Amino acid sequence: MHSEVDDGDRDAADRALLAAHVAGDPDAFGRLVLVHRDRLWAVALRTLGDREEAADALQDALLSAYRAAAGYRGDARVTTWLHRIVVNACLDRARRRQARPTVPMPESGAEPADPRDALAERETALEVEAALAALPFDQRAAIVLVDVHGLPVEQAAQVLGVPTGTVKSRCSRGRARLALSLGHLRNRTDGAPVPPGTPATPEPRTGGIA
Repeated sequence: MHSEVDDGDRDAADRALLAAHVAGDPDAFGRLVLVHRDRLWAVALRTLGDREEAADALQDALLSAYRAAAGYRGDARVTTWLHRIVVNACLDRARRRQARPTVPMPESGAEPADPRDALAERETALEVEAALAALPFDQRAAIVLVDVHGLPVEQAAQVLGVPTGTVKSRCSRGRARLALSLGHLRNRTDGAPVPPGTPATPEPRTGGIA
């Protein structure tokens, strides 16, 4: 979520809200959540692939963040810290539920004028969601953070608690799997748009995946 506020000013404002919450301001944490809620929800939804599970994971994560705010050390951006808590909550739920992915209905936006376009767009979105949900959790989380939500690899690495090379490797393997399962979408003639965040089919490789 970006506004006119640049990243440095946004993080300074986030840190101030978190500090105010720790100091006892009853409204500060709610204001902080309001700034980042939409993006955190989108990460949870894409990572788990199920609305109810994502809602529960986000609720667990925000409760954890509320309680753990005093332990925030300031070694990462507040938004990175929040994303890490959300991803961890998603991982906990995926483990408990044995990662049984279901496909959520896509977020509704402006409906195309032609009902046939609306149906084709929905079918495409469902295929993308299903392919994403079929990825191993670590690859899915990396793809969601980097490709869907546009986090820099370095920030995604902080969120996931792994080296940058690991994030790149997980993204590469995940993109290769998605290319295999979604490659047919690039050849469709029905005009259905491929939703943003869908990796393009990679060029053929002669060696292993980096």
